[in-house]
Amino acid sequence: MSDGSVDLHCHTTASDGTFTPGELVEEARRRGLVAIAVTDHDSVAGIDEAMAGGAAIGVEIVPGLELSTDVDDGEVHILGYFIDPEDRKLLGLLESQRESRLKRVRKMLDRLSDLGVELSMDEVRRFSDGGPLGRPHVAQALIRAGEVGSWDEAFSRYIGRYAPAYVRRSKLSPHDAIRAILAAGGVPVLAHPGLSGHDGMIPSLVEAGLAGIEAVYPDHSEEQRARYAGLARRYGLIITAGSDCHGPRSSSGIRVGFATTDYSVVRQLREKALMEKGRTM
Repeated sequence: MSDGSVDLHCHTTASDGTFTPGELVEEARRRGLVAIAVTDHDSVAGIDEAMAGGAAIGVEIVPGLELSTDVDDGEVHILGYFIDPEDRKLLGLLESQRESRLKRVRKMLDRLSDLGVELSMDEVRRFSDGGPLGRPHVAQALIRAGEVGSWDEAFSRYIGRYAPAYVRRSKLSPHDAIRAILAAGGVPVLAHPGLSGHDGMIPSLVEAGLAGIEAVYPDHSEEQRARYAGLARRYGLIITAGSDCHGPRSSSGIRVGFATTDYSVVRQLREKALMEKGRTM
């Protein structure tokens, strides 16, 4: 693979994205990217289709995922690259996470009902394309039902962290997420740290096996990008970049390639994965 730009944080309809895996790969090619990472929330279901599509048109696919974890006052997301999508323990964890998401959505629908807003599970499922359910799908159902006018209103009025229909997930710690990714042969990277605001946790995450920080991210200021790149260098971590693309029909409007880095970072991640796999063999 020649040098070029890569986007290491992309979602598909296998979780809460609005591109199918095939559409995502086609969009990456249109934007001139040589590689992308498919990092669906708590799912590896889109990887095979993306890899087949990428092989057909010359876009390399980095197999990955994004694990959502809870801390006392928020969330921390951990990306995993070059994971084994058939690892049994990882698949067991993902199934547990999907069940947790399903129970969470049911509880949110109950709370919405108490508020006079009636939504069925089927109305929410129509937006998931068979993937794990989550708040984005509830937001889309609220918009379709005419209860809110926008994604932002859905979160601020009903399902955001401090809104009346919000329900916490069952807890998975970021340290446990890192260990699960390592056990599946992957490389754990801290996603969009500027959004989670838990910089004080980084040293303990490094101790648990964190291997990289997503410093280049659309919502990071230049100061934040420099800060997180500096922290990555301090701890000997890989500096990554990703758009967090959820497709054209998502609220953010972020598309593939809005935050990129050089292909050399893919090489670093692959080498790290091979090194970790060698240690466990």
